[in-house]
Amino acid sequence: MSWVVVAALSGAIGIVAGAFGSHALRTRLAPEMASAWDTAVLYHLLHSAVLLAIAFYGVLGERPVRLPAGLFTAGIALFSGSLYLIALTGRHALGPVTPLGGLCLIAGWISLLTLARPTS
Repeated sequence: MSWVVVAALSGAIGIVAGAFGSHALRTRLAPEMASAWDTAVLYHLLHSAVLLAIAFYGVLGERPVRLPAGLFTAGIALFSGSLYLIALTGRHALGPVTPLGGLCLIAGWISLLTLARPTS
C-alpha cells in the first residue's frame, strides 16, 4: 500500500473521529475526556497531513520515505489511538502507550533530517 493511500485513509479516519467527538460524544464525555479526544483528533489530523506531504515528497523526489512515514503512522496509531480508547472507556491502563506514540511522532520529525541531506 502506498504512503499516499495510508495518509488519505488516516486523514479520513481523523475527520470521522473529529465529527464523532463533536456530535456523538460531546454530551457523553467528561470534560477531561473530551479534551483528550480533541487532542487525539488534532494530532491525528496534523500528522496525517504531514504524512501526505512526505508521501508526495517520496513520489516526486524519488527519495525513500519509509522511515519517517512509518514513524508518523505508528505515532498516529499509538498516540491518538490510545487517547481515543482512554476517552471512550475511561480506563487509563493504556496511558503508557500514549507517550510511546509521542516518541514515534518526535522520531518521525527528527527522521525528516534524512531527507534534507543531498543525494549523491
